This record gives sequence, C-alpha cells and structure tokens, in this order.
Amino acid sequence: MDWIPLTEGFFLGASLIIAIGAQNAFVLRQGLKGEHVFWSAAFCAASDLLLIAAGVFGLGALVRDAAWFLFLMTWGGAAFLAWYGVRAAQRAFRPEQLDEDPAGPPLTWGAVTASLAAFTFLNPHVYLDTVLLLGGLGARHPAAARPWFAGGAALASVTWFFGLAYGARLLAPLFRKPGTWRVLDGLIALVMLTLAATLVVSGLTGGIAR
Repeated sequence: MDWIPLTEGFFLGASLIIAIGAQNAFVLRQGLKGEHVFWSAAFCAASDLLLIAAGVFGLGALVRDAAWFLFLMTWGGAAFLAWYGVRAAQRAFRPEQLDEDPAGPPLTWGAVTASLAAFTFLNPHVYLDTVLLLGGLGARHPAAARPWFAGGAALASVTWFFGLAYGARLLAPLFRKPGTWRVLDGLIALVMLTLAATLVVSGLTGGIAR
C-alpha cells in the first residue's frame, strides 16, 4: 500500500467535500428525516468516485475543453438550485405546514435519486473542483500511485457522506421541534439561492468557462 498518495488523496478530497453546499444540505435533511438514508449517502459517494476517477485517469481534459458543457451545467444548475431554494423558503415561512409535518412530506426513492443527481451533476463546480482540480493533482503522481490517490479521495467521500447521513440522527431530538426545522429550511434556502446567484454571476461574466 502506498500511503503517501492515499493520504494526500484523502485530505485533499475531504477539503473539497466538507463544505456547506446543496448536496450536503440535502443529505443532512434526508438523514434527519430518516428517509432513504443509505441510498442518499451511497449515491453521493459513488458519484464522487466516478468523478474522481474521471479526473485522475485523464478525462478532466475533455471537461476543460468543452465550454458548452460547463455553460449548460451553469444555467441548468442555477435554475434547479433556485427552484429548490424557493421550496425550502416556502417550508420555512409557512407555519401551518410546520404544524402538520415539520419534516415535510416523504420523498419517493425516485424523487430522492433525481434530486441527488441534479445536485451532483448540475453543479459546474463539481467538474472544476473534483474532475479538474483533484484530478489534476492526482495526475501528478506516477501511474502506479494514481489508484491510491483516487482511493484516498473516494474514502474521504464515503466517510463524509455516510457520517453526515447517519450522524444526523444524533440531532433528531432537537429536530422534533417545528421551529428547528424552520431554521434548517431557512438556512438551506439561503445556501441554495446563494449558490444559484453565484452560478448566474459566473455564467454572465464567463467565470465558469475560464
């Protein structure tokens, strides 16, 4: 086992994953609701593994050169994040909904999968950070060490998403109060709408393409 690229991949991967973002906020909410918890964590971890492998083993150049692809991801991602942010804001500002069901109506497996896919693959920063940045750093290693680097980054993803999804249960007593859900949904709305605005600004200024 090559510990140096493994360790480097783990900590670099963790530094990119552990942030307040749309994907993490959704996984946290599913963990608190106790719905499709394993699938939410597994989908995110598997998606990261796919993107990490794509970057480390050379597919990052295709993304870097495909300006049209990042353009579509920017505007598609902005639209989806804005929609989800508005929905979260509606949950936060409608007390009558909170009295009925603080966690909101349950989501089907298909709805959870579609949401996770959108949060993951409609985010152009995922391709810039995970595929290009992380992949570029991994590509610096000799060919024999690259699988260890990718494995370390994937391990960080698995550890984070399963820890986030199942660790959310520790907060369950706090979230029995409707007011706590209201605060969480307010924060989620703020995160989603801020990210959507960031993508719009990037799209208008050409920041993503660069």
